[in-house]
Amino acid sequence: MRREVELQEVDWTAFPKPSEEMQSSWLLQHSPKPKKKTVRKRTCAWTLAFIGVVIAFSMTVRALTHRHHYQQQAPGAYNMALHTGLKFFNSQRSGRLPDQNNITWRGDSCIQDGKYPGSSHPNLSGGYYDGGDAIKSNFKMSFAMTMLSWSVIEYHAKYQQLGELSHVEGIIKWGTDYFLKTFDSSAADSIHDMVSQVGSEGTERYCWMRPEDIDYERKVHICISECPNLAAEMAAALASASIVFSENDAYSQKLIQGAKILYRFAESSIKGSGRSARSSWDELLWGGVWLYYATGDATYLDRVTTLALADPSDSFSRDSGVFSWNTKLAGAQLLLTRMRLFLSPGYPAEEVLRKFHNQISIVMCSYLPSFNKFNRTKGGLIQLNNGDPQPLQYAANAAFLAALYGDYLEASDTRGWSCGPNVYFTNVLRDFSRSQVDYILGKNPENISYVVGYGERYPKHVHHRGASIPKNRKESCKGGWKWRESSKENPNVIEGAMVAGPDGHDVFHDVRTANYTEPTLTGNAGLVAALVALSGEKHMLDKNRMFSGVPPLFPDVPPPPAPWTP
Repeated sequence: MRREVELQEVDWTAFPKPSEEMQSSWLLQHSPKPKKKTVRKRTCAWTLAFIGVVIAFSMTVRALTHRHHYQQQAPGAYNMALHTGLKFFNSQRSGRLPDQNNITWRGDSCIQDGKYPGSSHPNLSGGYYDGGDAIKSNFKMSFAMTMLSWSVIEYHAKYQQLGELSHVEGIIKWGTDYFLKTFDSSAADSIHDMVSQVGSEGTERYCWMRPEDIDYERKVHICISECPNLAAEMAAALASASIVFSENDAYSQKLIQGAKILYRFAESSIKGSGRSARSSWDELLWGGVWLYYATGDATYLDRVTTLALADPSDSFSRDSGVFSWNTKLAGAQLLLTRMRLFLSPGYPAEEVLRKFHNQISIVMCSYLPSFNKFNRTKGGLIQLNNGDPQPLQYAANAAFLAALYGDYLEASDTRGWSCGPNVYFTNVLRDFSRSQVDYILGKNPENISYVVGYGERYPKHVHHRGASIPKNRKESCKGGWKWRESSKENPNVIEGAMVAGPDGHDVFHDVRTANYTEPTLTGNAGLVAALVALSGEKHMLDKNRMFSGVPPLFPDVPPPPAPWTP
């Protein structure tokens, strides 16, 4: 028997109108019948009506039976890009490098971080550099680690099949080990402060030298009560990683304990300051959902429910559909929709889950070319950051969300979702995801791969201090400028780095500037997540790993005792 499509409730007053093409299709299907005046007019009217029905039918069939018309990459292309993309994280490691780091031009760096008189956090060696400079930002690093953990939880078998599971787990642990150094993770109840960043923008951008040669004191930025968003973001990173490492019970519990401390610190920071939670609303949702999945503690779901019902008036309309290191709402919506699709918990969570399911459906509609929510370049790149520089990381994140939502729908036996009068099958989401990833990998007007080391042509002047200066060539802060300004190619190939990308007209310049060629930790995390979602075989989503810490919503009732027989 043919299974009917499950339609979701959608509040279309919060969504932009469809394009003229879609409106014409809808109007054709609901146009009034012409009046009968003369035989000739009646014949003409019937002819036009017949043509209208044919057009309307063809448009509807196109929407409903859209089948993988998108020209895909060659088999194995996403697998190869994934292998390459993960190498970037090895190039960004700070501290004493492991023996198998496999980046010949990198060495130990900044092992003295935090070691200065009076420091409350004397051991801050480790972690990752954000991009082309040597700043270590806990906020951006947390988002990157959460994205990688999320992708491992959902596609554990794929990573294993591709031989990258231990590699990606090592990447995540390098980040979480560092996070545990940046606050008192052994505290029984609460903490006083936490590290937010190591290195200052002014110094790190002025000094163009290899991280291995840094000999100046790097400032440690401490926050006491002014960073609830950071604390909640770090809580999400530790909580999600605890699911990744659930087989290592001791380490997993250590991460959960740290996540609880940080989330409590975030909530107390808001209460103590007397300010609204509005500025940290999406991080509190994000962190709370991850803590619920990691612990199964229903109080975290209650907190998320309370936050969601107290939705600030413009929280959804502001940056709706834009998922990034600075905006987590779409990610939280999708995580809560996962619960509704697979667990159907019902009352009292149903109201909130239906609300977020409704909203993520709208987000997915906004990614379709038929709707004018976001502009696209002529080459097809979605402009989620309003044409500002560094667009690729936003497109990669959207590609991951779309592919994952499509997998959620298929795994829950839901064939599609509705966008106004039209219904789309899940393969449309996958097509969108592929279109953005393929653009990044070389299917663009410049015919260039924006992932270094992937494809025949890729950027050679990456805005990256370590890659642009020869190994064993020590330079002073200002002495390294000649390498930054040089027109020569980088002496070191920073494999796997996804650069910032082209401008809003698909134009790219391979020069050492942040707007075109600087890679970022957050950008590569989104790319890797999207690649693993698209790689390998379909139907490899792990439905249960995410819920490993969640107790059964409907515990099994023990069977009645067998009747007594003599």
